Parts: sequence; structure tokens; C-alpha cells
Amino acid sequence: MTPGARVAATIELLDEIVSRSERPADLVANAFFRARRFIGGGDRRAVSERAWGILRRYGQLTWWLERTRHPDRGGRAIVAADLMLVEGMGMRDLEAIFDGGRYRPSMLDEAEYRALRQMEGHSLPHPEQPDWVRLNVQEWVAPHLKEAYGDAWGREIAALETPPPVDLRVNRLKASVEEAREALAREGIDTEPMRYAANGLRLRKRLSVVAGDAFQNGLVEIQDEGSQLVAALVDAQPGMQIADYCAGAGGKTLAMAAGMNNKGRVVAMDVLETRLDRSAQRLRRAGAHNVERRAIDADNRKWLKRQAGAFDRVLVDAPCTGTGTWRRNPDGRWTLQPKDLEELLPKQAAILDAAARLVKPGGGLIYATCSVLPAENEHQIDAFLERHPDFEAVPVTAIWRDVLPTEPPADLEGARFLRLSPLKHGTDGFFAATLVRKEPAKETASQEAPSQEEPTREEPTPEAPIQQEPGVEEGA
Repeated sequence: MTPGARVAATIELLDEIVSRSERPADLVANAFFRARRFIGGGDRRAVSERAWGILRRYGQLTWWLERTRHPDRGGRAIVAADLMLVEGMGMRDLEAIFDGGRYRPSMLDEAEYRALRQMEGHSLPHPEQPDWVRLNVQEWVAPHLKEAYGDAWGREIAALETPPPVDLRVNRLKASVEEAREALAREGIDTEPMRYAANGLRLRKRLSVVAGDAFQNGLVEIQDEGSQLVAALVDAQPGMQIADYCAGAGGKTLAMAAGMNNKGRVVAMDVLETRLDRSAQRLRRAGAHNVERRAIDADNRKWLKRQAGAFDRVLVDAPCTGTGTWRRNPDGRWTLQPKDLEELLPKQAAILDAAARLVKPGGGLIYATCSVLPAENEHQIDAFLERHPDFEAVPVTAIWRDVLPTEPPADLEGARFLRLSPLKHGTDGFFAATLVRKEPAKETASQEAPSQEEPTREEPTPEAPIQQEPGVEEGA
């Protein structure tokens, strides 16, 4: 493809992403390229990289369009602005691309030319841009980010703009870390061990691994290092009963099953059975045979009630805003709305309450999100502990040192919760809380037998019926 044809394809892709904002951008892009088989691999990468870069810079680019009174806000205007402000093109270079030639964008009209001419010689940042524009986030979410990171919020959010690495988890059911690394090297894929995750490998250069033998034979799975650490904190051991309450496509399910060496049971649960169905192929490829899939629906309601107090560990990877994954999903910066957060908060609380019933005394409840917003993280756990005094939080470093051979990051020393970020740890933004259900207090001898001085308590008579425990309904 010519440079002009690549620009035209980028404009078309961005318009598709914006018009289908209810779908993740990566799914839109996959469908876009499937419908255009004539676009080769190199051109596809160039178009995708430019489109994703523009999504990361979208706030600043639209600020410039407004400043120069550009008549449009679509893909055509945003790509032209990016070519000038980021790639440093002048008007003459831009006109050579927007010339109306075959497969190239149509010529600039007078209003477009007048607006773009004002950008010539400028760069993307501008002293008049507010912080939230400079950091490419929506104005309403900025206070939440400041609460999360304090004075460092600018550097933390800037790190979420950087393209992420490709992280792999070695499936210990099929290979050691060194064996997987050697298998990838034979495919021309160079990796390095991860800093924190014991079974993790990170690609030194972004390449696709899914067509290679190492992936197809189940030696490795694609999984961010932060996600691997969350799964490790569950401390799933052979013979345990584990519930993955919001399993989705099963990434953490697979990690826990491998840690158990196929001994014991992992129950992967989700409200959408289609998500669980998609995990079946991954489970077969990984050789994970101790996983049972259960939809959280009316058909399984009685089964769920019977599982109360049955699990050694329950992982709740809760639905969230996904703000910690913005470097992978930059469109999420612009599609997230205040009402999304408002709707998620009570849903997260309800999921936590329901999952807590499954934890046996002395068992663990692990709550995790790929969000960086305190409202979904610390505030949720504090509220949960108020509602459930039979649970207590265990400091994350205490768990880390028990389950991982690596040293925890220095900034987590003494922290109640796990909070990971691209800036400090090179991972996506993750949060995790490790909670334990307290063992019931043992009765003393004086409690077990009535004292000689006090009369024994009489059984209730029909006139004084036994009262139901507050908040417990029959059949609940």
C-alpha cells in the first residue's frame, strides 16, 4: 500500500471504531481486516499502530480540532491532525496525501485547509491544555485518578499511554520455564524471564505467538504479568477446592489449574455461559482436566446454595471499568461513561457478597480488578469488611512471600492490598485484596455448661416463637 492508501485505511478503521463504540476496538479492527484480505501483514500492522496511537492521543488531538475550529471530528480530521502534530508534516506533505488519487483520501476543502494550516509547525502538547487533556483522559474521571495516585497521577497515567509488551505464562502442566523459552527461541521468538511472576516470560520484541507450536501445543498462554500475580495470590494447591467466580475466558482459571497439577477441583463460574464455552478450547490445549464449568444462572441456583462454605479459595475477578488496561485498550479512555461506574459499584458489591458465602472458615477470598479507581477497589473492600466482620484482610506482602519465590516490589512493603501499575511494575493496572474468613471462636468450658448460680435458659414457648436471624430470608 502507498502511504496515502495506509492513511485512507486508518481513517476508515477509526470511523468504524467510533461508530461501533459499544464493541471493543480490537474486535472492530479484527472484523475490519477480515473483510479486507487484500491488506497485507505489514500494511495491517502499520494501519493498526497508527490507529492505536491516535486513540491514545485522542484527547489532545480533539483539543486541537476545537482550538482551530476544524469543521469535522471524524477519522479524516483526527488523522490529518495527527500527521501534522505528531509526525511533523507540513501542509505541502499533507496535500500530497489528501490528493483524491486512487485509494487515497479526497482533497482538503477550504475549511479543512484553514484549520489544519494553524497546526503547522506545532507539536501535540500545548501550554493551554488542561491536565486532563494533556493526559488524554475525560474530565470526569480525572478526580478518581488523582485520588488513586496523588501527586504522581500525571506520570502514572502517562505510563498507561505506552504500548504494552507481550507477556506469556508458561503452562507448568506441559513445560518448565526453560523448556518453553527454548521452544519459543526455535520459532525465532526471544524472551526474558519476568521480574515478579515465577512462570512468566516477556517477549523482547512484539511478535505474534499464536500460530507457533509453543502456543498451539499449550506450552504458553498470553497473560499480562499482573494477571499472573493475581492468580498466584490465590495460592491454589493440589487437592484444594477452588472457585473462580467471574472466570470469563479462563486465563486465571488455567493458571490456577496448572498450579494444582490437575489435582483437586477448580470450578469456573460466570453469568454468561458463552464466555465459559470459549474457555473450553483453551482448557483442552493446556491439558487442564480438573476444571468444571458452571453458569451462574437459574439452572444452577440450587447447586450454588449447596456449595456454601465448600471452597478453600474463591477468586472474584470482578467486572470493572478496565481503566488499568488502557494501554492495551486505549478506546476505553473515551467510551467509559460516569453511569458505567455508577452501575458497576453495586454490582461488584453484590458479587462479593454472593462469592463470600462459598468460602469455608479459614479459607481465602481474593478480590481483583483491572481497574485503578479506588471506588472499585479499596472502597469496595472497606465496605465489604464492614458488612462481613467474619472476614479480615491479610497484607499482600505476607501472602506474596508465602506463594512466590520473588521479592515483592519495595513500594508494596506493608501495604494492605496489591496495586500494580505500568510505571512502577511494568504491568497493566491491577488491584487485588486477599481476605480470610475467620475460624469460628471455640467455646470455653464455662460457656459450654450453665453456671450453678444462673438458671438454664428455657426453650421458647409457642407464645415466644424463635425469631429469624435479621436479613436472612427463607430459601435465600
